[in-house]
Amino acid sequence: MLINKPIATVFQAFINPEITTKFWFTKASASLEEGKSIDWNWEMYGNHTVTVKVLTIKENELIAIQWGDNEQNIVEFEFNNLGESKTFVTITFNGIQGRVDELCSQIRDTTEGFTLVLAGLKAYLEHNIQLNLVADRFPAELTEA
Repeated sequence: MLINKPIATVFQAFINPEITTKFWFTKASASLEEGKSIDWNWEMYGNHTVTVKVLTIKENELIAIQWGDNEQNIVEFEFNNLGESKTFVTITFNGIQGRVDELCSQIRDTTEGFTLVLAGLKAYLEHNIQLNLVADRFPAELTEA
């Protein structure tokens, strides 16, 4: 997804939870720092928490994390500078495995989820609008029924 902001601004949006909470999760135990484990919390989903281990941080280039306990679940956030105020962000989730039906479900869910994250990031950084896309993906009214 193209984000019309400088690469340092876009990169910091994923490092700094004060910004990330505007478009993704609701709480974080700390900023991302290489070698540390950080808890991300989604209050809107019954306080669902995922612990991510920060594997690699290359300033304004790459963030790689282990998602949860499975060492094969690696998420990479790549940042490509396309000019003074243009950054292209690619998110790759590695570690999907299982039967065909499980693979399809995991691919659908991760693609949808990270697409919403990027769309929310774009709206927030470019227009200072919090779309609440992640929060509205599964409203409490539907999950409580």
